[in-house]
Amino acid sequence: MKNISLLLISSLLIASCKPEHKEISKIASTFSVEEKIDSTQIKSLFNSALTKGKSYEWLRDLTANIGSRLSGSEGAAKSVVWSEKLMKSVGLDSVWLQPVMVPHWVRGEKEVANYNFNGQKVNVPVCAIGGSIATPTSGITAEVIEVKSIEEAKKIGDKANGKIIFFNGAFDNTLIQTFKAYGGCVGQRYAGASVVGKFGAKAVIVRSMTNGIDDYPHTGSMGYGDIPKSEYIPSAAISSRAAENLSKHLRENPTLKFYLKQSCETLPDAPSHNVIGEIKGSENPDKIMVIGGHLDSWDLGDGAHDDGTGIVQSLEVAYLLKKNNIKPKNTIRIVFFMNEENGLRGATEYARLAKLNNEIHISALESDAGGHTPRGFSIDANDKNRELLQSWKKLLAPYGLHDITKGGGGADIGPLKDDHVTLVGYRPDSQRYFDYHHAASDTFDKVNKRELELGSASMASIVYLMDKYLYNNETLKP
Repeated sequence: MKNISLLLISSLLIASCKPEHKEISKIASTFSVEEKIDSTQIKSLFNSALTKGKSYEWLRDLTANIGSRLSGSEGAAKSVVWSEKLMKSVGLDSVWLQPVMVPHWVRGEKEVANYNFNGQKVNVPVCAIGGSIATPTSGITAEVIEVKSIEEAKKIGDKANGKIIFFNGAFDNTLIQTFKAYGGCVGQRYAGASVVGKFGAKAVIVRSMTNGIDDYPHTGSMGYGDIPKSEYIPSAAISSRAAENLSKHLRENPTLKFYLKQSCETLPDAPSHNVIGEIKGSENPDKIMVIGGHLDSWDLGDGAHDDGTGIVQSLEVAYLLKKNNIKPKNTIRIVFFMNEENGLRGATEYARLAKLNNEIHISALESDAGGHTPRGFSIDANDKNRELLQSWKKLLAPYGLHDITKGGGGADIGPLKDDHVTLVGYRPDSQRYFDYHHAASDTFDKVNKRELELGSASMASIVYLMDKYLYNNETLKP
């Protein structure tokens, strides 16, 4: 009886595992001999990431002991030292710092915003937008004009004179891809002040760039374009819930007056660095495959998802290759770019020096979309290389990587673009990303350990495949 019971339990356990195993076996049965080798190697990379991964603890250390890392800040300087030490601890063949001058904008004292409605003072969660000028020390008080887009703002004309312009264009939440929704309204944040400053507006307030309704103001970058400094006006973001309330209150009282005070300023450019480490290629050491994210972050949170997850995942790719005794044919170069958030100086300098030194880049992979569940990759390459990467979907799909599509690679690797370089953007699920993006809520506790490690393994897997097959593609030869 005991033996029968054990047999029954064993049968039940096997049966409970059958669906996933059957599916993997079914897929594997269609593989060529080489694909079976690749499938086994990819499984090993995932196993290593999920049982021996380092990225989560690296991220904990970065966010707990350094925190925010806005370009030019003390946090950014500390993060460079931290990064160099960490890369060396992984055992890369070489690690170095690449100097770059970066913008140095500082927030100053905590911002204040409020207005009176029906005899009650309404305090508004607010933050200055990066690159903005300050208000006068006493602040600004003015009536408000609400608009929903840059196009609408352009039509205001002289009506904007002496007013605060309220950009209240919300995310299009019918779009499944939240980055598309972000792209549809982020122009208000970046260019709003330059559009209405010329009309004599006193300030701009912008609805935070998030698809959620919460009390966190989300910062980001803005610019004044080519308008004269005499037309520069302060620009601030208010939380999405505050934007909803202000819009409602304006409908009831169109002449209410809004108060804004902020003390931010732009200081002279500051010295900083990209942090770079390499595993030298065993066959083609002169052919470079970049993997990276950006080291800097906005100053309100700890830069956990944006882009702490990206840099620790990038370095974990190198760690996983070494852990699995994979000796890449091409040189694997890990780059922690500085100043993606408000200038892209690190990426621009990296690309400039790569061209100056006649370096041959064959691919670049960027992680800068958060640390949530892996979904796939976007590819910016010639048709032949894009089709090659898409042909690996059957190897990657068992790990949830179904979306391997044409699209942008990322801001930091963008300057490397040419017909011979395959640019790839790692794409995790985006539904929660803009809850935290550029806000004080972007902290370590919002990152899930398993999701982060799955992302590292996903990136390592496509790097393994590109290293093995990509340079053999004739269209890549420089």
